[in-house]
Amino acid sequence: MAGELQGKRVAFLLTDGVEQIEYTEPRKAVEAAGAGAQLISLKPGTIQGFNHLDKGDTFKVDLTVKDADPNDYDGLVLPGGVANPDVLRTDEDAVTFVRAFFEAGKPVAAICHGPWTLVEADVVKGRTLTSWPSIRTDIQNAGGTWVDEQVHVDAGLVTSRKPDDLPAFCAKIIEELEEGVHPEQAEATVRA
Repeated sequence: MAGELQGKRVAFLLTDGVEQIEYTEPRKAVEAAGAGAQLISLKPGTIQGFNHLDKGDTFKVDLTVKDADPNDYDGLVLPGGVANPDVLRTDEDAVTFVRAFFEAGKPVAAICHGPWTLVEADVVKGRTLTSWPSIRTDIQNAGGTWVDEQVHVDAGLVTSRKPDDLPAFCAKIIEELEEGVHPEQAEATVRA
């Protein structure tokens, strides 16, 4: 299986407060499949990961979102944690970065609270997705359909609920990156 994503690049957009395992496990999966990965954040330096409510490791930022070009990547992963997407969704550059992947029809994966940033990017309308249960209403209010599933794929958008879902989530990320661009995702975003 190693090498099926050879030559592809994946952006991981996160900031302080990220649920650490929701970043590290998908990153290991895409790298094991041959893709390059970069940590994109709001500021240079390092970001602080968390293991639920306890401080975890710090991670080196590769590029700030202001300096990152969505055209340089084949897909995007949005890890969760409560603080991480709550901060990202208030940053205009981060929201614009996320929306660009949908407009180009590129695969996007979001887990746990990660879909909060999707709501802010206005890309949820007409789509079906899953998440941590507490943001169900936000997804529905944004015009999306929420389902309680381990992993759900909707035209290149991969979503999962929690760390327990990571094996299925990572497998679907790889599948969607192998598939590549989803024109129906781009069309749905333009219509929204």
